Amino acid sequence: MQRKIFISINLSERAKKRLIKAIEPWEDLPVKWTREENLHITLAFLGHVSDESIPEICEKVRTASQKSEIFDINFDRIVIAPSEADQKMIWLSGEADDNLRDLVNNIEKELDLSSGKKSFRPHVTLGRLRVYRWKALENRPEINVEFPLIVTAESVDVMASDFAGGGMEYSVIESCPLE
Repeated sequence: MQRKIFISINLSERAKKRLIKAIEPWEDLPVKWTREENLHITLAFLGHVSDESIPEICEKVRTASQKSEIFDINFDRIVIAPSEADQKMIWLSGEADDNLRDLVNNIEKELDLSSGKKSFRPHVTLGRLRVYRWKALENRPEINVEFPLIVTAESVDVMASDFAGGGMEYSVIESCPLE
């Protein structure tokens, strides 16, 4: 069997509640909002992976995590993303510091991933625009508001994404503490 696997940093319950409260003014927009329990920071997306490969992935993520100390990630804005020209989602957006870049690089090296990305941009996907309905709005709101949030990265989680109960359900396969 195969499952969708990704590597993430999960948010505290308090941070999740703050984010859900922050998006309330926009809840009637044509957006498929991320459920509170699913809010996270994706570090790497592996896609469909066979069950037999998951223990090796967990071991590699554990090894990469042990090379990093606990650190904070600073977020600053809620924006339409990934860019004004390419509107698909609503993100909590931040900037990667050396600690986060090193962690992502270590994970990519351990997993033999070549990201092809210019640089890692930390974000939390708050919702996905229903693009056709969004484009049909006469007065699309500008979503670009200050929202300072500090997330402490204490562990990296190997996660599975499964379709259940009418939506995506994320579950932690293994939590790998930072040193």
